[in-house]
Amino acid sequence: MTAHVRPRHDSDLDACVRILADVHAVDGYPVHWPADPAGWLTPDGLLGAWVAAVGGEVAGHAVLSPGEGAGTCEVNRLYVSPAARGHRLGELLMDQATRAARESSLRPVLDVVTANTAAVALYERLGWTRTATVHAPWSQDPAVMVHRYRGPA
Repeated sequence: MTAHVRPRHDSDLDACVRILADVHAVDGYPVHWPADPAGWLTPDGLLGAWVAAVGGEVAGHAVLSPGEGAGTCEVNRLYVSPAARGHRLGELLMDQATRAARESSLRPVLDVVTANTAAVALYERLGWTRTATVHAPWSQDPAVMVHRYRGPA
């Protein structure tokens, strides 16, 4: 089946939330289930949002939002349905988000929970550079740590 990435539409949000629930059940992402999952998928200042589709069905998601540092943007809310893995959807979504960042003259960055070894392997295979490992600023649990990454130059 052919996989592709396209801009996310409002009509995609229900499917995105259903897939996010599957990912949460299988992988524990997000670590803390949001009270408003559709709202969580649309962070303030959204710069772009995309879905990956296989056979016309939404199977993955990613957004680009403002970064904390000057000249940066953050790739986040990135996930792929457990049932659709193996089609390079994570890579396709990362390519789209990175391209959009560069077209906006922004340096892409991201945080990933250290326990998410599959995502860590993807980012490093794509040439992202780990810049730090810190306590997750959004978690009250001191055991939740994230790796910070900077996109390839």
